Amino acid sequence: MRTILITGPGGSGRTTVAAATALAAAREGTRTLVLGADRTDTLGAALGTSTGPAPRQVAPNLTAWRPDAVERFRDDLTAFQARATSALDLLGASRLDPEEVTPLPGAEELSLLRALRDSALTEAHDLVVVDLPPTPHALALLALPEELRRYLRRLLPSERQAARALRPVLGRLAGVPMPSEWLYETAARWDVELAAVDAVLADRDTVVRLVAEPGPAGADAVRDAGLALALRGLRPDVLVASRVLPEAAQDTWSAGLIAQQRKTLDEWRVAYDVRAVAHLGHDPRGADDLGALTVPGVNDTTSTVEWPVTDRLGEDGVLVWHIPLPGAIRDELDLIRRGDELVVSVGQFRRIVPLPSALRRCTVAGAALREGELRIRFAPDPELWPRTR
Repeated sequence: MRTILITGPGGSGRTTVAAATALAAAREGTRTLVLGADRTDTLGAALGTSTGPAPRQVAPNLTAWRPDAVERFRDDLTAFQARATSALDLLGASRLDPEEVTPLPGAEELSLLRALRDSALTEAHDLVVVDLPPTPHALALLALPEELRRYLRRLLPSERQAARALRPVLGRLAGVPMPSEWLYETAARWDVELAAVDAVLADRDTVVRLVAEPGPAGADAVRDAGLALALRGLRPDVLVASRVLPEAAQDTWSAGLIAQQRKTLDEWRVAYDVRAVAHLGHDPRGADDLGALTVPGVNDTTSTVEWPVTDRLGEDGVLVWHIPLPGAIRDELDLIRRGDELVVSVGQFRRIVPLPSALRRCTVAGAALREGELRIRFAPDPELWPRTR
């Protein structure tokens, strides 16, 4: 199954492009599911028919689904309260009724990720088009599975489960209740679910597409999004330039906008595969308008970015880790080695990544940012590096 994740700045037309992409694929005979994340039915407005918490066929070969985050959050909380009865009683905590529960921030993102995972586990569709939230929230959503799994492994390491028989004894010695079996079981189940989502996001058949309106604001948004995606090992396969005005316009007011758009498009084409989608003169609504948009088709490109390690032991005595960071600025770059992990911060973006196995036996010997690529040099640690005869 192929997955296309579509995002862009708020108001850039990303939902329209997602709906048009899904409809075009369905009309070519591809069994397509389009997922929406907005609380309001912007996806349904673009498609010309309502969408909701249950998957609904809106056209031949096309199903639309907007998961209900409220219902999923209530179900999860109810299940948690049922399993944590003893702990809640010990604390004297009162139960929450499902009717009084309001989803916490992030519930919509988790609901969308679960829907993406569920879609990947079925064979009902050949293509899933996901209308992600605006870029800042989409970037946080893409990072969520990896970050949550890391937190779970730190807070409830799986190796501690081997000592489950000792928990009653440890509890009496410490004088406090030890974590119950259900807590470890829940953590393990969450880890499996998050791993399934992570696998979809990391799959080579999953691509990210950026949608932006050419202009100064769109250029800034694309620059930030490209850098943040690269930090996650992703690169847009296509940059969709939306609402591009026709060159034929002759009036002075339109000419200024056209020149501004042309300048931005020329800059984008240096770094991206740019596909221009013409302005229809009105907001697209319904299948006819969506069909008139020349959105990119479903192709075999990939948006993953390799982070290779090159062996320069013979020449310079180091291994070099290459991390593409297009648009990064040296003064905004920060690196911290912490055990077997590397903390990479670029401006407002940060990622904690595990070191490749060979680099864990090395010390950091330096780093340089050249031509949009971070190159970190690692020197073998004599105490850890395998000795040669």
